[in-house]
Amino acid sequence: MNGPLSEARLQDFRENGYLIERSLASDATVGAMNAVIDETVKPALAPVEYEADVHYPGAPSSKLAPGGQTPRRLLNAYARDVVFRDWARSPEVVGRLQQMLSCEQVMVSQNHHNCIMTKHPGFSSVTSWHQDMRYWSFDQPELVSVWLALGTETPDNGGLMLIPGSHTLDLPRGRLDAALFLRTDIKDNETLIKNAIPAELHAGDTLFFHCRTFHAASQNDSQTLKKSLVYTYHCENNRPIPETRSANHADIPV
Repeated sequence: MNGPLSEARLQDFRENGYLIERSLASDATVGAMNAVIDETVKPALAPVEYEADVHYPGAPSSKLAPGGQTPRRLLNAYARDVVFRDWARSPEVVGRLQQMLSCEQVMVSQNHHNCIMTKHPGFSSVTSWHQDMRYWSFDQPELVSVWLALGTETPDNGGLMLIPGSHTLDLPRGRLDAALFLRTDIKDNETLIKNAIPAELHAGDTLFFHCRTFHAASQNDSQTLKKSLVYTYHCENNRPIPETRSANHADIPV
């Protein structure tokens, strides 16, 4: 389970733009992470992004509205606790990324993801179909995000949906809206979205996905908080473009 990816598994990632590795994190690691998060989520320990900040469908209209203080992301995960740092640079994660990215020196971004996603019942929002690369600025669009489930994730509680193979698409600008989400009023996009599949995860399962893979998530319709740890990685020679958000803070070699 914790050895290198087989050529077949690596080919699955290259073709589909994502790969799920089951039980990659131990029960002890997941338990330690959940304990830290539970101590810092209510009230949320800064820095925090609130649901009201993103203005996505279903989000509170402002921080003064009901649910306006609902945290969406606990930011700067790498700096929050050693348990998050240890996972970010663990051989299980880094070894797979070296294979996926075809490089020896892998960097974890402090500017993108690097957070604990918290999807709360009642005041969570919908994230429409998008590629993460739409607002990242690097020499090459070759980054991989690592999403660790800290509990069960399904479409019912806002788990991710992905479109296999969509990382290879070069869509014309007109198929995206002003915020670079897939437009839902275009037939070709409707056909594309019909190919989506859910990334159904259990605690300790890890989703690796390419920065160009289209993905989306619904609201959390369960009665339980959903928690996930997410980092984004790139090769050392794939540098962030200076004076962009991607270069705000130095990336960390792992």
